[in-house]
Amino acid sequence: MSPKSPSSRIQPNLLRRLNERMAIEILQKNGPCSRADLTRLMGISPPTASKTVASLLSQGLVEEVNAQQTTLGRPGKLLRFSSTKKQVIGVVLDIRKCWVGMCGFDGIISEQNSHYFATPATYEELLDTIEDRIRLLMANCDSTVGVGISAPGLTNSVDQRTVFSPNLHMTDGRTPGLDMSKRLGVDCILFQEMHALSLGERRFGAAQGLNDFAIIDISTGLGLGVFSGGRLLEGHHGMAGELGHITVDRNGLLCGCGNRGCLETVASDEGFLRQVSVNYEKSLDLETFRQLVSSGQLRPNPEIESYSEYLAIAIASVLNIFNPSHLFVHGHLFDVIDNLWQKTIKHARERTLVPPFQNCEIVHAKGNKEIGAIAGIIEHYMTTLAPALEN
Repeated sequence: MSPKSPSSRIQPNLLRRLNERMAIEILQKNGPCSRADLTRLMGISPPTASKTVASLLSQGLVEEVNAQQTTLGRPGKLLRFSSTKKQVIGVVLDIRKCWVGMCGFDGIISEQNSHYFATPATYEELLDTIEDRIRLLMANCDSTVGVGISAPGLTNSVDQRTVFSPNLHMTDGRTPGLDMSKRLGVDCILFQEMHALSLGERRFGAAQGLNDFAIIDISTGLGLGVFSGGRLLEGHHGMAGELGHITVDRNGLLCGCGNRGCLETVASDEGFLRQVSVNYEKSLDLETFRQLVSSGQLRPNPEIESYSEYLAIAIASVLNIFNPSHLFVHGHLFDVIDNLWQKTIKHARERTLVPPFQNCEIVHAKGNKEIGAIAGIIEHYMTTLAPALEN
């Protein structure tokens, strides 16, 4: 008898992992499912589905719970993502404050597992603080699958390095993921913040089931994430999406990147607060601005109008270039300034070609940077489990 070829030995294991990934993606798309529904949606035989479920249960990736009883008799069982057995940790690096949090594969982050802290002054202090917070979280869970780190700026996804971060220069040339992996002994993966935000919106937010969408984040800088044909557009080395560094005023404000008049200096939350602070000779953060506006002590109407017009230019650019079915916008000033959203959409309509605008739904993002970091490490784990399935 001739020995088995390597491909014949590998294939069953690959098929098993592909089935596991398919089951996980179905649960992600449809929510909790019975075994029968999962078998039907996967299109495989009941014995194969049973083996797939048994493997996912043994790995702690899913759990089986009683369904809500609506008829007489014994309640059925539903499969859902595990909330306790397997944990993932997310880290968000940002200008003013950072975050460390933990949750299960269900993406539900409890308040007790969510910790914010002021961004330290040095890179080593940043690593020390993150390590301390993560170790506290890891001490209270059975198994940590990995850590996802969301960071602003240009991130080389090949060597896991922050090449250049205009708004967080302490990370320039650094490898926070690799550095934390050495400290903690678990996989710590670095994600460009817009790529993480895109993954979070698609896995847990309003973009579930969408294959062609874009997301703009204006909370700190101004970044762009795009899914096209079901795939995240990352660029040659993972550096795609720096929409905020398009020059819109060659003699404008100095940007953190060293250029002048970048779009993010006039169309981001931080850029707006910076401009208002200069014009009104006040040092304003978001909360101080909120208080002054709500009390009527501050009415920066010219700055609001300018901000909405420049943000509309960003939106129009994305719609004209990428033609997404949906555009999600993530920012904080919409919750503070009355009618800012309506103003921005009006200006965007005026600046966008008619067909792309008419065929795109522009809405507030449901996700955030925190859930983006969580989604990033889950996606990484899923990729190690099996290759991505075609949409």
